[in-house]
Amino acid sequence: MGQWEKRFSLAGKTALVTGATKGIGLEACKVLADAGADIAVVGRDARGLQEAEAAVKALGRKCVAISADMATAEGPVRAAKEALKALGHIDILVNNAGIALIDPLLKASVADWDMTMAVNLRAPFLLARELVPGMIAKKAGKIINVSSQAGVVGLEGHGAYCASKGGLNMLTKVMTVEWAAHNIQINSLCPTVILTPMGEQVWGDPAKGDPMKAKIPAARFGKPVEVADFILFLASSASDMVTGQDLLIDGGYTAI
Repeated sequence: MGQWEKRFSLAGKTALVTGATKGIGLEACKVLADAGADIAVVGRDARGLQEAEAAVKALGRKCVAISADMATAEGPVRAAKEALKALGHIDILVNNAGIALIDPLLKASVADWDMTMAVNLRAPFLLARELVPGMIAKKAGKIINVSSQAGVVGLEGHGAYCASKGGLNMLTKVMTVEWAAHNIQINSLCPTVILTPMGEQVWGDPAKGDPMKAKIPAARFGKPVEVADFILFLASSASDMVTGQDLLIDGGYTAI
């Protein structure tokens, strides 16, 4: 094994990935397991959890599937406790679960607003609060908050989503201020439209998707594996000096 491979290896590490049943989360589970990590896969869809668990085990890694609802205050806490019980410790937390409920601000409901904040912002806080004491004890840890380009720039109809992801980016910075001294690196990944099931649902209609694509210098939307590979970098020792950052995977969208 080359030295560069050792820097990216996750052998002996454990990870908890939320939203693990499809899209970026499922791809991240595969990539992290391929790099040597054992995985706690967290989601709501029973069949999707089975698929994620099978994919991780097919790569020779240990996997525990945890059914939990990130929209509740109880779900993230229970998921963290179950993962710790099954795997003993968690070295890498990937806060990937997210929802996008699209409406103009004047039509947005309180229920949709609260749901968005619960899943996209509160759940990452609660999971970190449960898992970081163990990272502090080990003097090492990685937290990857899967945010969005929409946490950096405004998008029409995405009021609650943009606010939640902007909040997640700021939460990342506060986590860094409080925990970086314990050798815990925390970063936000901010992708443009990624062709996940949720991305297809929101942007799949060419009438909506094509104008958005036209704003991206790379002239395309992203693929889940392109985000998962970045997650691997942030989960590995290769990124030990990178923390507190909003890292865009946007095909040049914000360069304009």
